[in-house]
Amino acid sequence: MFSKILIANRGEIALRVIRACKELGIKTVAVYSEADRDSLHVRFADEAICIGQAASANSYLNIPAIISAAEITDVEAIHPGYGFLSENAHFAEVCESCQITFIGASPESMKLLGDKMTARETMRKAGLPVVSGSNNLVKDKDEALKVARKIRYPVMIKASLGGGGRGMRIAHNDVRLVSSFMTAQAEAEAAFGSQDIYIEKYISKARHIEFQILADNYGHIIHLGERDCSIQRRHQKLLEETPSPALDARLRKKIGEAAVRGAKSINYRGAGTMEFLLDDEGSFYFMELNKRIQVEHPVTEAVYGIDLIKWQILIAAGERLDIGQDDVVRNGASIECRINAEDPDNNFMPNPGKIEVLNLPGGPAVRVDTHIYQGYTISPYYDSMLAKIIVHGKDRSEAIRVMKRALDELIIEPIKTTASLHRKILENNLFLEGKVFTNFLDNIYQAKSEAEE
Repeated sequence: MFSKILIANRGEIALRVIRACKELGIKTVAVYSEADRDSLHVRFADEAICIGQAASANSYLNIPAIISAAEITDVEAIHPGYGFLSENAHFAEVCESCQITFIGASPESMKLLGDKMTARETMRKAGLPVVSGSNNLVKDKDEALKVARKIRYPVMIKASLGGGGRGMRIAHNDVRLVSSFMTAQAEAEAAFGSQDIYIEKYISKARHIEFQILADNYGHIIHLGERDCSIQRRHQKLLEETPSPALDARLRKKIGEAAVRGAKSINYRGAGTMEFLLDDEGSFYFMELNKRIQVEHPVTEAVYGIDLIKWQILIAAGERLDIGQDDVVRNGASIECRINAEDPDNNFMPNPGKIEVLNLPGGPAVRVDTHIYQGYTISPYYDSMLAKIIVHGKDRSEAIRVMKRALDELIIEPIKTTASLHRKILENNLFLEGKVFTNFLDNIYQAKSEAEE
């Protein structure tokens, strides 16, 4: 087992990893930017080192600075959390060359799956269904038009690298395709340093279903059920739940087996998430494999009682996964609401600033993962997520009631947050009936706009 780990991240996920390490008896090293000097992960780690200025490129994406901090503090491993360098194959290779264990997927897996186009083809060969689309990267608008006319509109334009909803556009006709293609290329270049784009059929009535997997270094792979992440804005998740109201036992088993088969085909190791689209006829399609821990991992922990962060660390340390698929038994239902510092009534405009009044919900069946405190100043430099509220109930109805109560207890003033939107979602009849798709919020805001005209 490791004696000391560096956490190459910030915010709530850095705290989450620190907590897991403390319970495993492992010392921790926090790295932080100048903007995060007063953050809680800096306070609660055993050691902390400033690695640069506020901008991510100068700090949390600064590989030489992070490696220097790791060598100075003599750590044995680095946990990358999510985002930043968590899926960067070069960073994982640098760690290995410095004889530091990277707690995550192998560089080989990341290279194979980092490019979504390559990942599609890899999983298709493993027998997983994929959405119809371009067989290769699309280089220009003429080729894009040819592909779109062949698979028929609507289509989704996607950046081959990266994630978080960037470099993604929907087109319903030729005119929109041409403008969206150029916009997606520019956005992909700015965000990921690559203009690589591919096109696939857009499924208007689709649910975003993902399966959590755990794989050790000895070929043993299991899945820990699904998470329904269909409620999104700008292709970024806002609310997640497990189990999905759309899956019955037969379909859950079928998709879960496909997820494990796909992971085995590339000798995957560590924690990962197989993401699928599920259409309204019950057909599912592989989207991508996220090679890291997910923001929404706590809902899985809530219903299966398995600490995913600890298992990431244990697997990286060479431990065997002693959980069989038959040992994975679901207990109740869980929902997570992401509380972002954004104004949902003003096109989700970021709302940084100082938190003057704070009350976090508590009580039975409520978990809050956060890095904020009263007096904390929300930085404009990073992701706007302030907290994750996770609740557990004996079934979905109870989990919804607990979440509504938890949101009523949440106070973050004077910051505008997405909490008000979550309250509306939990009252929505379609959500209550479990009949939501990835365009759920788009339809709500479109209806609201039309009503106001």
